[in-house]
Amino acid sequence: MAALTILSIALLRRVVLAGVLAVPLGACSALDSINPWTGKSEELGVKEDASTVPVEELYNRGADALSKQNYQVAVTQFDLVEQNYPYSNWAVNAQLMQGYTEYRRSHYTDAIGVLDRFIQLHPAHRDISYAYYLRSLCYYEQIADIRRDQKGTAESMGALQEVVNRFPDSAYARDARLKIDLARDHLAGKEMEVGRFYQRQLLYTAAIGRFQRVVDDFQTTNHVPEALHRLTEIYLTLGLVDQARKTAAVLGYNYPGSEWYSDSYKDLVATGEVGGQPGEKAPPRPGFFARTIGSIF
Repeated sequence: MAALTILSIALLRRVVLAGVLAVPLGACSALDSINPWTGKSEELGVKEDASTVPVEELYNRGADALSKQNYQVAVTQFDLVEQNYPYSNWAVNAQLMQGYTEYRRSHYTDAIGVLDRFIQLHPAHRDISYAYYLRSLCYYEQIADIRRDQKGTAESMGALQEVVNRFPDSAYARDARLKIDLARDHLAGKEMEVGRFYQRQLLYTAAIGRFQRVVDDFQTTNHVPEALHRLTEIYLTLGLVDQARKTAAVLGYNYPGSEWYSDSYKDLVATGEVGGQPGEKAPPRPGFFARTIGSIF
């Protein structure tokens, strides 16, 4: 949310303030008497016909409601702008603001629908990069816990990558790249969780597949050291000594100071596959691990 606030402040200021100067006096006070579901004023028992309200007043009611975090009223007012003045510039801005409002109240599916329509109808709009970015955030905010299905994470990465591809030099692209890295780490975490489950169930072939995928496909994440250690554990359990030594060598060479390297070394010492005393501190990269690396590559 902080990144969104920083990156979108110029847009919001421009779009929201576009109608402020043209708003008749009393528009803000009228907001308090608006039915949030119909968009009609019910002050003193009089129901207002939105089609008779100036477009700038409808728009400003939405902007004012948004600033007060009265999101239902804001969505209704922006929608009324589109319904009653569909060919105006106000309607274009209202559509984008409606998408932002839906995002703010965590109605991500609704926001995506609005933003998809905006992108389709206004591909050359000056704020199209923001629309793509806001759409990607709607997916990003729906990333589920690693214990659940990660389809949303993949969708998020796709939407974020589209921002990077279309607007590579923008501030939105810089933030999208960071979020892509975080999403990749999340996917790697899911693979690790499943791999550990298979390992506990003694389903070693399935576990190896998960851990190896982390090593191969998520090399920039912080899950790789543990994945290499888990592979070493499984290979030792299966009696695949050479494979265990080689995997531990890769771990020691790339992550010599990690706890997973230390644990793998202790496992190898405990099984007599390398010289040393049980509980002995793992050596630095030179020595056994460096020699083994040479045999791998």
